[in-house]
Amino acid sequence: MGEETPHRTGVSRRSFVTASASTAVGAVAIAGCVGRGPGSNTVVMTGATDFEEILHTEAGEPSVQQALWDAGLDEEIRVELQTVVSDSVQRMQEAQSALQAGRAPPDIHMMDTGWTIPFILREQTTNLTEALPEGVVDRIESNYLDEALETAKHPETGAIHGIPLFPDFGVLLYRQDLIEEAGYDTSSWGTEPPSWGEFAEAVAGTRSEHGLDFGFTTQAAAYEGLSCCTFNEVLSTWGGSYFGGTENLFTAGDRPITVTDDSALDAIRMMRAFIHGSDDEHALDGYPQICPSAIVQWSEEESLGPFANGDAVAHRNWPFSIAETGDDETFGDDLGVTTQPFAVPESDTEYEGVGGTAAALGGWNLTLSPYTDRRDQALQVLEAFTHDEVMLTIFELQGFLPPNLELIEDADPDEVGPVARYVEQIQRAGENAVPRPVTDVWPEQSALIFQEVHAAYRGAKTPTTAMNDLADRLERSESEVAQQHGN
Repeated sequence: MGEETPHRTGVSRRSFVTASASTAVGAVAIAGCVGRGPGSNTVVMTGATDFEEILHTEAGEPSVQQALWDAGLDEEIRVELQTVVSDSVQRMQEAQSALQAGRAPPDIHMMDTGWTIPFILREQTTNLTEALPEGVVDRIESNYLDEALETAKHPETGAIHGIPLFPDFGVLLYRQDLIEEAGYDTSSWGTEPPSWGEFAEAVAGTRSEHGLDFGFTTQAAAYEGLSCCTFNEVLSTWGGSYFGGTENLFTAGDRPITVTDDSALDAIRMMRAFIHGSDDEHALDGYPQICPSAIVQWSEEESLGPFANGDAVAHRNWPFSIAETGDDETFGDDLGVTTQPFAVPESDTEYEGVGGTAAALGGWNLTLSPYTDRRDQALQVLEAFTHDEVMLTIFELQGFLPPNLELIEDADPDEVGPVARYVEQIQRAGENAVPRPVTDVWPEQSALIFQEVHAAYRGAKTPTTAMNDLADRLERSESEVAQQHGN
């Protein structure tokens, strides 16, 4: 979820944690500092309390620290967490403050996939391709999800500057039982997402059949989550993109601006139909009203509530929501999970990497501060994090997905809970991950995007006016970057 992965919450085997984060709204951890004396082997990394509670646990209980030691980390090296707020934008500002001041600890920064690259471009990270052993680099390159790893590489040199800790993907949840009872067939949805038209028809009919308050709930507030994730997903499923194909994601200054294409306008018009119905003259024909108008004020938690309470047919969120609604006390096996519906098949799109189903990419990376005085110890810690056993421990303890998605199948179902039923869907989300176009100007451009898209969703502007205004603003932003680079 600025960049912000709007929400990332894991599910602990001990308790549900509902703090937000790739994406981060909600509970706020207490910011703190960890001290250490001269000669200490303590390595300090940043993170929110949802990671802190699994780093060190009670004696005899599995922990990330013990997994790091088991993976070969020198047992004299201990990792301590400098707790930070869970809001991603504030965490970005805290990291910027420390790095601009050349301050360490922290030695390792946990950075949102949405704002790691700007730190890399400002030379506030360490080149890990050079610093880590060649075998470790090869393991990362070979086994990690490409889309997640790209958010941690230098966009010009391709060198690794961050190690993905866990990715996050947008998923679509739906009441399989209610939709089937209303006479719609969802038997293929788990493996082949429906078209937007099929989905909308089923949701509208099911809502009417069962007298539910809501059809489809999602996030459409004016915040990072709209530009990075929910609209990015919808736009992609229509074959559109902000800056053309995926080859233009990570380098600003000379990119085509494609937000006025029919794909972008139709994506907004569909959402206008979903929100305002056919009475809206700018709604796309053939799509019923299935969303409450309140979604233009909702982020992750607000939009999840109606679905979790049984008042909605379908819901878009992050995998944490599977854990919160797929347990036996809520919907159990009646919960269906898939990736986003689509309007245009990938084979019919003009741009590379769009069309078909999509899942917005969120998550967090680990970067090494260039100012650390514990470089050797911190590199050992980072190397240990690349071991499968450590990734599995993090997944089983807190529900954070491993950056090597193949490991999901190796996890203990009793530990990871409801997510274990949806391994195939999670893996497909990774295969169809849609990164945000992260560059050093993305925070500024993200705000431009969510302001204009939000205005179009609310009806304050027509889709055409909003996208024309957005195109003008993005053109100016790109021109300023080109001038700075001497292009």
